[in-house]
Amino acid sequence: MDSATLDQAPDTSSRKRQDWLIISLVGAVHSSSHFFQLVLPTLYLSLAHEYGYDFVKLGMLASAFFLVSCFGQASSGFVVDRIGPAPVLRFGLTCFVVSGILIGISTGYPMLLLAAVIGGIGNSVFHPVDFSILNHKVSPRRLGHAFSTHGLTGNLGWALTPVFMATIIYLANWRVAAFSAASLVAVVLFLTWLGRGLLANSGQALPNDEAVANVAVASNAAVADLSDRTAMQTLTTLLGQPALWGAFLFFAFTSMALSAVQNFTIPMLSEVYDIDKIVAGTTLSAYMVAAALGMLAGGFLAGATPNTERTVAVSLVLAGVLLLVLAYGAIPPSYAIALVAMAGFCSGVSAPSRDMLIRRVTPKGATGAVYGLVYSGMDVGSSLAPVGFGLMLDAGFVQGPWFGAAIGFGVAAALALWVARTATSTALRPVSA
Repeated sequence: MDSATLDQAPDTSSRKRQDWLIISLVGAVHSSSHFFQLVLPTLYLSLAHEYGYDFVKLGMLASAFFLVSCFGQASSGFVVDRIGPAPVLRFGLTCFVVSGILIGISTGYPMLLLAAVIGGIGNSVFHPVDFSILNHKVSPRRLGHAFSTHGLTGNLGWALTPVFMATIIYLANWRVAAFSAASLVAVVLFLTWLGRGLLANSGQALPNDEAVANVAVASNAAVADLSDRTAMQTLTTLLGQPALWGAFLFFAFTSMALSAVQNFTIPMLSEVYDIDKIVAGTTLSAYMVAAALGMLAGGFLAGATPNTERTVAVSLVLAGVLLLVLAYGAIPPSYAIALVAMAGFCSGVSAPSRDMLIRRVTPKGATGAVYGLVYSGMDVGSSLAPVGFGLMLDAGFVQGPWFGAAIGFGVAAALALWVARTATSTALRPVSA
């Protein structure tokens, strides 16, 4: 069967409906994971008032959350590949529910720290789980839209947390807000139980995926199949693949760039362009909204071209150039606001194609492991960047984070091209999710 035959495979209404139900369910799960990432930070002021903690101590709770998530994400993918994503998904959501309850009944720092650790454990599973389900259960012709929806729902989860938590705190108190957050995740957990039939046999590839693998074999391409390997053998094989190290670094550099924008755009707009902090905050929100719209547009591009690395590279270079223009401070303030939003849109466009690129370097039987390993680069970048860019600002280099973000996007663009080129000369070239 050739690629033309695959493109002409029947696409029935029931197949479309099932695909979009799966995409929607995974999107709800991803949204809840991003939502819970900000639960503790939105409670900082309440916890400081209740217990008298300083912000260093409170910040350590978030650090513990993401540190545990980083190590857990790199390892949880192997569990996903061995037992399937559905039980791991429910475990992650259950951890969030338990974490929220612990926050609500906390009597001091040890319980809050325990809640952060349990929440980090839960957060660690979702990228391996989500992408394993999408790659195995969604038709290849809709994967670009699946990845764009996945990114969009994550952004919406981030956007929901401050509004949700602030409203409950205002109407009741911070403990009720924590219990409400746990309840909201519990609703999503219940939805995954209702939709358990959609997630059944998520470790089994779609017929189209198997056909792609067969085409690769017929054309004498070497197919890496790790489904029968032990976890240690799989890890050893993956760590020996340059393309996967490149993908890990790609995520590290893009997350550094995003961290620079998220954490320091408000003070930079204030210092460089004398923009009011409220307007600067609105501009940062515009960046996130534009990034979400970019993800939707990127879904169409990801499905329109097999050379997804080019889409990634071009969009990230454009985002980097826009940030460089901002950093030089030579434009009117109104233009600066527009450029921030445009940079967000360009960075968002790259996301679906980025995930399609990772799919191309994923061997059969290791989908969860690969996505877990490469996405742990995001946690690494997110933990390192705030400190480095904060030192720049403290040293008086007020445009430093924008320059750093532009460099990060540029390096990531080069890495995307390198990953694609390297993958074509290794055994990980074929797509066999």
